[in-house]
Parts: sequence; C-alpha cells; structure tokens
Amino acid sequence: MASATEFEDHSKQEIKYTTCYMCACRCGIKVTVEDNKVRFIQGNRNHPINQGVLCAKGSAGIMKQYSPGKLRNPLRRKPGTERGAGEFEEISWDEAIDSLTQRLAHIRATDPNKLAFFTGRDQMQALTGLWAQQFGTLNWSAHGGFCSVNMATAGLYMLGHAFWEFGDPDWERTKYFMLWGVAEDHSSNPLKIGLEKLKRHGGKFVGINPARTGYQAIADEWVPIKPGTDGLLALSMVHVLLQNEQFDWDFLLRYTNAPFLVVNTPGKKGDGLILRDGEGHPMIWDLKKEAFANGMEAGSTGALFGAYSAPDGRPVRTVMSVLTERYLDDQFSPQNASKITGIPAETIERLALEMAHVAFKESIEIEVEWTDWAGRKHDKFIGRPVSMHAMRGISAHSNGMQSARAIHLLQVLLGTIDCPGGFRSKAPYPKPVPPPNKPAQHSAPNTPLKSLPLGFPTAPEDLVIDENGQPKRIDKAYSWEAPIANHGLMHMVITNAVNKDPYAIDTLIFFMANMSWNSTMNTANVQEMLKSKDDDGEYKIPFLVVVDAFHSEMVNFGDLILPDTTYLERYDAISLLDRPISEPDAICDSIRHPILQPDRNVRPWQEVMVDIAGRLKFPAFTKEDGEPRFTSYKDFIINYERAPGIGFLAGWRGADGNSHLRGEPNPNQWDRYIENQGFFKYHLPESMAFYRFANKDYLELAQRVGFNPTADPIVIELYSETFQRFRLAGQGLYDGPQPKDPVDRERLATYFDPLPDFYEPLEQQRIDKKEYPFYAVNQRPMMMYHSWDSQNAWLRQIIAQNYLYMNRQRGLQMGIEDKSWVWVESHNGKIRVQVKLIEGCQADTVWTWNAIGKQSGAWGLKPEAAEATRGFLMNHLISELLPAKQGERRLTNSDPITGQAAWYDLMVKIYPAAPGEEGTWPVFPTIKPLPGDTPAPDVLRYHTHRPVNLKS
Repeated sequence: MASATEFEDHSKQEIKYTTCYMCACRCGIKVTVEDNKVRFIQGNRNHPINQGVLCAKGSAGIMKQYSPGKLRNPLRRKPGTERGAGEFEEISWDEAIDSLTQRLAHIRATDPNKLAFFTGRDQMQALTGLWAQQFGTLNWSAHGGFCSVNMATAGLYMLGHAFWEFGDPDWERTKYFMLWGVAEDHSSNPLKIGLEKLKRHGGKFVGINPARTGYQAIADEWVPIKPGTDGLLALSMVHVLLQNEQFDWDFLLRYTNAPFLVVNTPGKKGDGLILRDGEGHPMIWDLKKEAFANGMEAGSTGALFGAYSAPDGRPVRTVMSVLTERYLDDQFSPQNASKITGIPAETIERLALEMAHVAFKESIEIEVEWTDWAGRKHDKFIGRPVSMHAMRGISAHSNGMQSARAIHLLQVLLGTIDCPGGFRSKAPYPKPVPPPNKPAQHSAPNTPLKSLPLGFPTAPEDLVIDENGQPKRIDKAYSWEAPIANHGLMHMVITNAVNKDPYAIDTLIFFMANMSWNSTMNTANVQEMLKSKDDDGEYKIPFLVVVDAFHSEMVNFGDLILPDTTYLERYDAISLLDRPISEPDAICDSIRHPILQPDRNVRPWQEVMVDIAGRLKFPAFTKEDGEPRFTSYKDFIINYERAPGIGFLAGWRGADGNSHLRGEPNPNQWDRYIENQGFFKYHLPESMAFYRFANKDYLELAQRVGFNPTADPIVIELYSETFQRFRLAGQGLYDGPQPKDPVDRERLATYFDPLPDFYEPLEQQRIDKKEYPFYAVNQRPMMMYHSWDSQNAWLRQIIAQNYLYMNRQRGLQMGIEDKSWVWVESHNGKIRVQVKLIEGCQADTVWTWNAIGKQSGAWGLKPEAAEATRGFLMNHLISELLPAKQGERRLTNSDPITGQAAWYDLMVKIYPAAPGEEGTWPVFPTIKPLPGDTPAPDVLRYHTHRPVNLKS
C-alpha cells in the first residue's frame, strides 16, 4: 500500500515582513521563517516600492544570509604581523569597543579631524552623519562621491529634486520615456514595473547607452552613444527645440528663472550675476509696467527675451536670452554634435521633435482644483507626458554634473517637471534650490560641529578651507579642487591620507566600503598604500577599522574588524531624514527588524555607534547628568528628535501613535511599523500631487513637517548664480575668497559655467586617443549589486565570470576572436581578460560587468573560484589621479565641480594575447582564512528541512 503524501508543517512557520537589502531599492519582502531559518523570501504585494515584484537578488537573500563569507567575531591584527598579511586573532566585544573608544576619546580631545569616517552603501547616512557631527570631525561622507553625486547635485542645484531617490517618471501617464546611462541593477523592480506600464499603454521607450543590455534590450529605440558625450546630445536636442520654437513659454515664465535679468559686463566684477533690488530680490522687466520689477512678485509679467539698461546703467539680458544665444550656436547643431556623440544628425533632430510633439500635441489635463504659492486658484493640472531617468552612466564622468544639468534643461524646456506624465518629485523633495544647509567649516576638541559635515555651498565663502585656501578635509571636498563636493571624495581618502595631503590622520573607519578592491580606483597601488610605512616604520595610516558583515577584500587590511549583522538580523530605519522610499503620490518610509537571531558573535553597527556616542558623551546622545540618553539604536530611533516632533520615522508619532509626519515620540512606534508590514505610507491628495515647487498646499505641508524651512516657492534655476560666483572667483572678479593657484583659477573659470555645458572629460583631454582608441566602461547586471552578491551561491549560478564585451564587427576587423584572451591597456596599467564579441555594443566602446572579479580567498569563496581565476576588475586600469602635467600638482580624476569619481572616462587599447597567454591577469595572493573559518563546501546547498510538498 502506498504511503500517505507528506505535506509542509505550517505550524512551525511564521510570516514576517521587512525591507530587502540586496540592493538600494529597499523593496518590501515577506519572509517565511522556520526554526530561526529562512524558508523562502517573496515580494510584499502591499509595499509601495515593489508591489510584490522581487528580483533575483531579493529572492537570493536566503543565500546571502547563509553565505560562508560572514564574519563571526571581532578581530584584531596579531601584534607583530604586517597589515595585509591576514593574521588575526579573535577578541571580545568588550575589548574591541573599549579599545576603540579609548582611541577615539583621545582624538576627539585633541584634534577631531584625525578621525576619518567614511561609509559605503549604509542606507543610514542620517545617523552616521550625526555621529560624525557630534564627534566633531569634518572627515565624514558616504559612497555618493564615487557613485552618483553628479546626478544628485545637478538636480538639487537646478530643480529641487533629481533622478534616482529624489524623483520618478509618472509611469501611469507618460507617453514617451528616455533612459540615459542606467545599468540594470539601479531601481530594478520599480523600473521594471514602470516599463511594463509604459509598454502596456503604448508609450515609446528610448534607451541611450553604449551597451544594449538589460532595460535597453526592450527599448523601442536604442541609441548607441559614445560614453561621456550625453551632455552634448542633450544640448543638441535643446538646439533643435529652440530652433523650432518648441518650448513651454508659460512654464518658463511662471516657474523658472528664465525671465530674470543677468548683468552683462564681461571682465568686470559682478558680471553674470542676477540683477537684484536693494532687498536682494531678482529683477525682471515687467511688460505691463514697462519697468523693472521684483521677479518674485505674484502677478508680474516678465519678458522672456530682451536686453535692457539697468537703473545703474549696466547692460542686462534675460536668462532666456543668454540661454538661447548660447545653444543656437552652431557648435550644438545636430551635424556637429553627431561628430562627437556618434549619433546621426537626423536621429538627434527626430528625437527632439518627437518629444516636443508628445509634450505639446499630446498633452494631458487632470481636472482638479489646486492653489499656487501666490494664492491663485487653478481648475486643472496640465501634463506634458514626456519623462526621463538617468543614473551612473551620466554621473560617473568628469563632465557628468553639467551633462545631468543638460538633461534637466531639456526636460524644463518641454515643461515636464513635476507635472502629469512628466518627471515627478518624491518627498521630502523638492527642496529649495539649492537646499539651505551649508557644510561645517570649523572643528574644535570635544565639540560638535555647528552643522553636518556635508552641505550645499552657494559661494566661495562656504568652502571648507583655511586662511591660506588649503583644504580642511582629508578628501579635499569643498576645496577649490572640488567646491560643490556634496557627497565627499571617498575615492581620494586613502591616497590623501597616505600622502599626508593636506595632513596626517590617526584613525580611518570604513563601514561597508570595499576600498581595497572594487570600490577603489588603482586597486593594486591602493593595496600597497594601505601597507605603506613612514621612515620610522609606522604605518602612514596608523589605525584602520573595518566594519562589515562579510569577509570582503578590505577586511584583510584592517587593524580592528567589527562584524556587523545581516539585514535580517537587525533594526534599521529607512528614514525621510536620509534616503527615503517615497513615491510621487505618497510620503513613505520603512524599517527593518530582526526576523532571525544571529548565530555568530556579531552586533549591528548602529548599536555600536549609539553605544560609543554615549561613552564619549556626545551632547545629542547624553543626558544632563552625563549618562547615555539612549539604551539602544531602537530607543534612539524612537526618541531622537532633529526638531520638535521630527524624528527618524514619520509614521505613528505622538504618545498615542495617532499623529503622522510630525508628533512627539511614540514608545510603541516600532510595533506599529511591524504590524503594518514594515512600512508607512501617507497618501497625498490629488491637489498636492503636481507642481509641488509652486503648490501652496504642498509647500505649506512641507514646511509644517520639516521638509523645508519655509513655504516659499521653489524657483527652477536654468542659470546658476552659484556657479557664476565660483567662475568669477576663478576670473579674479569676485568680491570674496579667490584661489591662489593658477590651476584652480583656470578650472573654476572653465568648468563653472552657469548654464549647462559640455566639455571633453578631463582624463581624455590628456590621453593620446590614437594610442588608446576605445572607451571602457562597466555596468552592473540585474542579478548582482556592487561586490555583495558574487559570493551568493544562487546568483553565482547565473554569472560567476565576466567578459570584456566588444562590438563583433570591430573585434573581427582587429583579428580578435570570440572568447579569446586579450590585453587591455590604459595609461595607468594593463590587464589580461577574455573577450566576448556582441552586436549590441557601440563600435568604439568596450564594457564589462562590475565587481564580479574577486581576490582569491575572499567572501568565503574557494581560492580557485571562477570569480578569482577568470573574473577581473577594470579598476586596475583607472587612476584616482589625472595624468601628470608639467608645472601642475596632481589633481583628482574627478568632476572638477563635485569631485565625482570619473570611473567612465577611461580610454584603452586592446590587442590579442600571445599563444599560451591565457587566464586573468593580474593575479593577487590568496587571502588567508580568518580564525574559526571552515573550508568552503564544494557544493553549497540550503534547505530548512527535508523537501516535502508545499501545499496542504
């Protein structure tokens, strides 16, 4: 007789909801737990971000949790051993925290800037930034300086919101979508959901990218652009719109600084600044009054075009006149842009006119009453259903800031900003242009900084420099070399600290930052820098603390290793004060909470920071009697208030939990989030859903809940007076601080154009492009994220080796065969890799997947893993410094405005390897196992119990 069918025993299982951490999307997940183990992970259908959709990474969170590469105990480099040798001993948490606290206390009492604290993809920068501010060090920032600061800064200095976490296309209504330089991992699930909606209702999708992969593979039109020329393509489209008078006059007059008057006195102080009255108001020429008037006065009718003589006799022109004269110049014509971008002139013209047709001939209206900032009633919202999204393919160039501004300019001319069908903002954005907080400039022993280390300069007076004009920060952010470095220059920290430029530091803390491998340029040299010593035998970076959950390559160089928990084992607040998950129609935040108990001797870094803050008696973390104010990170999130009623979590505030967005602390707030599946969503009424830069009800809400300091309208700045102030400083025409070094003066005068500009990337200006004819870029695949996931057994089955992808026809012309081995050489180094010939690649471009290659022995992988023996990094080819130039100090290989790392400016030559030359090169020594490690299994399997039928 057959045995009875056996089914799953659901009585042992529990469903828990939390937030994914397998990339930066922060999707909602539904986790089935059995006996303190994950049974499986699904998307949460109720979550505002992913609506139940979950990618390969999210589902494979199980194998991240059970990775052999997890750190298990605090470690200390063995006394007498060399840094980088991988010789560690286990220590207790008490010993680790006591010793670190003692060291930090000395630094804080003497010179707080001797501590440098830099964080990677931590998703809690509001806490780490507050911690650094309370410590008193200027030397803090996160990963954005080598990821997307160009994108963020361009938007925040122009629109008040930006691409990525700051805004989204209106997927429900857009009819024409243009995607610029976005790899497959970014915003993966939301983009897939959005593209499906776009396709379903018949919208057009144009992908602008040198590689046709991922999203671009389903585009209705693929535009294979040469890397680093996107800004010129956008400005050439602007040329076409202006030439054909296809722009939104009303939008420009009502919501931008297009009618503001600009002083036109070349060679004199004040040239290029906005004409202002005695109270500082920007001036326009009022057509009704036929007189100069306050441009911020409700009901004024400013001239969009015109040149006038100011009351003091200075010649002035409208911003729109300056803009039109600039972009109608023949250098921006499609014919000339085609020579640089590689895009046919007729394609450039057609794409621009297609967008104009959709914006103005297929506009949409939503009949709902709303009130603008001046109290004027409107009976509808007008929508221009053209939308765009852009990311690192634009950002990671040294001209990326201006390129991103150029893309935004294109949107503004079409009137597609925060309107139905356009590019909509997400709370707490839009912010004033730029946001009002300035970076901290001064530090003192045992004293918190007066503001956060990062902020938004508007003039040279806001720079973080000493009386001699020298940088005060170790990364040289907010110096003349990178004046608007809003996310810092994390990629320069090691180089500058080792060179003691501008000074020596004592302790460097890296949290979730793999700065000895894929997150650094010039990898081999940086590893040597981390081991370098002074003549007295002491390390040039005396003490290095590495905080991570996994055995990354960076762990090998730490003096103290603090093991973090995984995202399934801790509390996290995904906060509106930080990097929120809001949607255009709703204000949202979310949490993580422990759904598993750790099986290792690990602690959440959040808890450790709160503990150390109390021990060091940071004012914000200490009671009047000197005792710690918070017992834990969980307690901190509940009770810390940035301002009265404003804390890290916006939902269920107030003593009774009935207040939202603002209210006193609620002791049961975490419970309310857990009951609501880990997220909070405050749906905005339709009358607040659009034109939020000028929407009275929304602006008043934003002021009331602390998003913005006032309810004043947010003026879109096509022309940046901030940039012009820095340009004047470079020209020697500024009434204030000016750089002394001719190099700095030249850079300011050249690159701080107040209008969006295009220039050749800096490294490419110094490279012989006949010797190095190929652009070389990397992208991230949809199933991997940074270096986190190529340790993941499930995801490794999809990809465990990367190739160098090359245009098939170009490769065959050069005698390069598919899957052959080639040498790739730049001005900085060379690598040997395996090439894959494909059709979907721009002919002058080669590319690869980022961060697949691993150092042998890291991440719990076997030393002979494919990632170590066949995978590779392009990072060896890239220098963190520009090629040397006679008579010039070495400059960072970064955007001269923001300091964004210029990963994608790389130019290379390629040639076949000789017979017998096979295998990836260079090869690095195998990292030693850590104490207590067990050998990686040949086959990594996971199940909570013997497989049975799932349903009963």
